[in-house]
Amino acid sequence: MSDPSQPGRDCPLCPRLVAFRVEQREKFPDWHNAPVDSFGDINGRLLIVGLAPGLRGANRTSRPFTGDWAGDLLYQTIDRFGFSQGRYDSRPDDGLSLTDCRITNAVRCVPPENKPIGAEVKACAPFLLDEIEAMPNLKVMLALGGLAHGAILTVLGIRKAAFKFGHRAMHPLPDRPMLANSYHCSRYNTNTGRLTEAMFEDVFRDIRRYLDQG
Repeated sequence: MSDPSQPGRDCPLCPRLVAFRVEQREKFPDWHNAPVDSFGDINGRLLIVGLAPGLRGANRTSRPFTGDWAGDLLYQTIDRFGFSQGRYDSRPDDGLSLTDCRITNAVRCVPPENKPIGAEVKACAPFLLDEIEAMPNLKVMLALGGLAHGAILTVLGIRKAAFKFGHRAMHPLPDRPMLANSYHCSRYNTNTGRLTEAMFEDVFRDIRRYLDQG
């Protein structure tokens, strides 16, 4: 099976995101400032789907969830449950590799105020679908937040009303991998107590148990 398609560095699909990308390239010429490709094991059983690259995280470093608080919590938890090898050091050349796990985003370019609009999610949908279809051993898709949850259901042609987003929910989808839910591991969610480290670990504990059951 071929690797999933990734948007090119100057992807033109979303005018608002293109304008924001140009603005950021002028401000921060040493940053990545381009669509962020997926990261991890294409043969893995777990696909983690986030919202979009963080401005000072993946948009700066070029690797999903790398360089900001959300990534610190995510990679810490990934490691704790045996989905990575090496040491995460907030940079793409830290030598970290993912085991049985892959990470992507519903929207590949950083959006203003970290808020993509519906047209941008739709424009990136083919990349998300390609990612799902390219993973031959996929058993669980973990949606970090309601937008990622909705994006996954949409690209799979499944009615959103049939599977409501809920933290720590596990949705058996018809003829598709399990869809797991977690609140997004953003600093806002952790600062407000909406998501604690223990709550996040519970989600991964459920996923690990499901995978270990075969």
